[in-house]
Amino acid sequence: MRGIGEELTVGERIAWYRRRRGMSQEVLAGIVGRTVDWLSKIENNRIDLDRLSVIRSVAEALDVAIGDLVGEPTLLEWNSESGTRTVAALRDTLLNYRQLSPFMQASSTEAPSVQALRTSVDMVWAAYQDSRYGYVVARLPELLSHAQAAGQQHGGDQQQQSFALLGLAYQAAAVLLTKLGEADLAWIAAERGFAAAQRSDDPVVIGSLFRSVTHTLLSTGRYSEATQLTTDAAAYLQPGLADAGPEYLSVYGTLLLAGSVAAARAEDRSSAQTFLNEADEMARRLGRDSNHLWTAFGPTNVSIHRVTAAMDLGDIEFAIDLGPRVDTSALPVERQVRHALEIARALSARNRTEDALATVLAAEQKAPEQVRHHAIARQLVQTWMRRGRGRPSFQLAGLAQRVRVTP
Repeated sequence: MRGIGEELTVGERIAWYRRRRGMSQEVLAGIVGRTVDWLSKIENNRIDLDRLSVIRSVAEALDVAIGDLVGEPTLLEWNSESGTRTVAALRDTLLNYRQLSPFMQASSTEAPSVQALRTSVDMVWAAYQDSRYGYVVARLPELLSHAQAAGQQHGGDQQQQSFALLGLAYQAAAVLLTKLGEADLAWIAAERGFAAAQRSDDPVVIGSLFRSVTHTLLSTGRYSEATQLTTDAAAYLQPGLADAGPEYLSVYGTLLLAGSVAAARAEDRSSAQTFLNEADEMARRLGRDSNHLWTAFGPTNVSIHRVTAAMDLGDIEFAIDLGPRVDTSALPVERQVRHALEIARALSARNRTEDALATVLAAEQKAPEQVRHHAIARQLVQTWMRRGRGRPSFQLAGLAQRVRVTP
């Protein structure tokens, strides 16, 4: 993050950048179509600013990235699985100039068999869904190198399978980097993954990478573009729906779910509802919650995204009503915890701080790395610490220390 520490809330960052730009509250409020009183309350932590559509408008007015206001990227903590080379090593891999041209890609790495490569990709994705970020980031550089070698050295059907696995490896990199707020690196990974997927000639993998590109557009605040990409990608995949198998239905359905979030953040309520309804139809065709191609797709994930879209559209009461009733226990840990953070965000917006804190603490027990590196968790803790009267509770003080939020 440029020029400002991690300890500040979104409102305090807005005030910092506003002063840095030499703007008065009157000027900034006028640009974003809000009152001075509203902006003053935001900057003084008297009301929450958690709708990304509004944060994007403020970021554009201040000529900064959304990540600069929400405190991203975050520093990935070292642990026994990550070692002491984490995002920096993955960055080096993604920025390797030898990937720019096929004339530079001759690799001294011996290509693994397709089966061995598939096993490695499965292990990385399984770890991601278990929210073991350290494991994932530590293994991605070598996995990408091996997958690239396989695409170069294998031929025929094995080469196509290798490119499909390379695309999925890049997708794993993109989703992890998005979680850590490394939006620019995530875009590079998603773009490379989509190029590899196209070389695989596998529509399921291509569809999966469409979703990845949609998520990276979301992470950079390009909500309308992400919505349009969903529409275009869905049109590409629709001809295959008539006789689609479970993987195809799952990839198509999760693409629509990503699009629903994009549309909600673009404040396009109609498109968000259309995407959710069509995803619900795919879930009914699938018949149950599944995890084909690591999508965690099914009726429950559709409900999760209804809650997320509701929060992004400002429908807090709907999110509070539906969110706790969604049973996520059969889904991967990553999905369970992401939904819990959305519930906590809704509860906090209605000043139910104790319930929200309990929700975050329970989520942390399941996936400590995910909670401690997620922007929503940090923003909630920052808000609670600033608004609290007197000394924070033992539970809140401990959580604040773990997510690196200072009083």
